[in-house]
Amino acid sequence: MSSRTGFIFQERFLDHDTGPGHPERPERLKAIVLHLKQVDLWNNLQHVMIDRASEEWILKAHTPDHLKFVREACKRGQEILDQGDTHACKESFDVALLAAGGVLAGVDAVMNGLLQNVFCAVRPPGHHAERNAVMGFCLFNNVAIGARYAQKVYGVKRVAIIDWDVHHGNGTQDIFYNDKSVFYISTHQYPFYPGTGSRNERGSGDGEGYTLNIPMRAGSGEKEYVDAFRNEILPILDGYRPDLIMISAGFDAHTDDPLANINLTEQSFALLTSMIREAAEKYCNGRIVSVLEGGYHLQALATSVEAHVREFLA
Repeated sequence: MSSRTGFIFQERFLDHDTGPGHPERPERLKAIVLHLKQVDLWNNLQHVMIDRASEEWILKAHTPDHLKFVREACKRGQEILDQGDTHACKESFDVALLAAGGVLAGVDAVMNGLLQNVFCAVRPPGHHAERNAVMGFCLFNNVAIGARYAQKVYGVKRVAIIDWDVHHGNGTQDIFYNDKSVFYISTHQYPFYPGTGSRNERGSGDGEGYTLNIPMRAGSGEKEYVDAFRNEILPILDGYRPDLIMISAGFDAHTDDPLANINLTEQSFALLTSMIREAAEKYCNGRIVSVLEGGYHLQALATSVEAHVREFLA
């Protein structure tokens, strides 16, 4: 029997050129793919065909001004799109549409029952991209676009987004802050870039109480994360009963990552994944769409993705 776990990757993602020395570089995806082939996981995964997201879907999460800015800046060959860390090239607009499209294809496969779960190895990443701003290496918010797509195309009523990237997903929080149909849950080093994600950011209006931030002190490790999942995140999922779980899967909380100071390991990511998988089996027929965010130590990134995907196959 073929596996019910999907993997989304396209060589075209490597064409997003961030320039020499930039941490969010094409080698990240090359390292993941090479490693999955070396450990003989590659052929156990279902490889999903993808296409670019139409601009209509980008506009479900971003303003027309934002879409126009990214399109025109890339067309001009502008190399830096914000105050300094979000780099791009002429190809980046097209690649960013394809990254979002990869997540939409993942949602299709999971919602249609072709797959149980899927990992989207896409770039550029997305969780810092706000409705009207690029930020933190991110052009379009892939996971937010995917959540809106699931709602509009499949009538999904409740989406839970669990973001374990070491940096707070200010963009995803911004997009859903007033919306109870998406529960945004984040564990992140704090205080740290981008400065958001305090406990008292809980949503507003209809969305009040549907944002849960769990700030982690520098030096935190597996125990603190497992406690957060057991004591806060799993009970929240129990009450919310999502129809779809999405993961903003950044692997920069790994102890070897150069950009942060959290001490998770491959085994930690496996443990967190298994907890989410069990919750998904309880509430939404196992449906999980996981989307790559950060992770900048190539070996740690590759082995952490392996651990994550192995739990999906379990």
